[in-house]
Amino acid sequence: MIIAITGGSGFIGSLLVDKLLKQSNQVRLLSRNTRAERKNVQYFLGDLSNPSVDLSGFLDGVDILYHCAGEVSNESLMQELHVNGTQRLADAAQGKIGRWVQLSSVGAYGACRDGTITEDSKEQPFGVYERTKTESDKIVTNSGIPFVILRPSNVFGIKMTNQSLFQLIGMINKGLFFYLGKRGVLINYIDVEDVVEALFLCGNRDNALGEIYNLSQTIAIEKMVFSFSIGLGVKSKFLRLPEFPIRALVKIFAIFPKFPLTITRIDALTSRCTYNSKKIIEELNFKFKSTLEESFQLIARKK
Repeated sequence: MIIAITGGSGFIGSLLVDKLLKQSNQVRLLSRNTRAERKNVQYFLGDLSNPSVDLSGFLDGVDILYHCAGEVSNESLMQELHVNGTQRLADAAQGKIGRWVQLSSVGAYGACRDGTITEDSKEQPFGVYERTKTESDKIVTNSGIPFVILRPSNVFGIKMTNQSLFQLIGMINKGLFFYLGKRGVLINYIDVEDVVEALFLCGNRDNALGEIYNLSQTIAIEKMVFSFSIGLGVKSKFLRLPEFPIRALVKIFAIFPKFPLTITRIDALTSRCTYNSKKIIEELNFKFKSTLEESFQLIARKK
C-alpha cells in the first residue's frame, strides 16, 4: 500500500514509520526539510502551515493518510498548523486518498477532574492546543473523506520531548516528591508503542471507518510512584500534603518562571478521571503491550 504521513519525523510518527516499513508499505513523508532522510522513505518537501504548500504529489494515489503533525509548545503556531493546515490537507486530499487516520487528543473533552470519559462525552476543549486539535478533527469528519480519529491521553516513551514525566521521576529519585490531598488520585498515560499499534489498526480495519477511539491506561498515583521507585531502586515512602494550601502557595509563586509546581500539574496530581478504552479493545481487538506498572519501571531504569 501507499501510505502518506504528516509529522512522520516526530515522537509518534517516527515509530509509526518503522512499523509501516516492516509491513513492506510504500511510505511517503511530508517534511519541512529532507536533510535527515530515511532509507526506503519517499520525502516531499512542504510545510502545512504555509498557505502556498503544494500537496498534490504527496497525496496522489494514497491508500492511507496518517495525519500526525502537531505543535505542542508554541501556541502562536497551533491555529495555522492544526486548523488551517488540516483544511489545506483536506482540500488537497479530495478524491485522492482511501482513508484518513487522524491523531488527536483526549484534550478534546476538556479538563476532566472526576468521572469517566468515553467517546460519547461532550467535547469542551480548554486550551489553545486542545481547541485547535478539536477543530482539526471537525474538519476531517466534515470532509467527506473516509476517516478514523484516535484520541490518546498522555503519551510517554524514552524519546518523548515532554519532560514533565522525567521531572517527576527525578523528584522521586531525589526524595523530593510528595502526594497531594486524599487517596484515590488516578493518572492517565499511554505508551507510545501502544499508540502506534492503535494507529495501525485504525488504518487497516474496515469497521473502524467513521469512528473515534480513545486510548489510555489508568493507574493509581501510589502505584505509579511505586513503579518508578522500583525502576530507580529507591524507597517509595513519601509525605502526603493537603491540597488546598499547596494550591494557594502555587498561585502566589506562579510569577516565578522556574517555580517547579503549576496549577496544571496540581490538577494532574489530584485528578480522579478515567479515559475509557473499551471501544477500541472490543471493536478493533486492541491489546496493550504491557501494564503501566511494567512500562513505568522500564522507563525509570532507562532514564
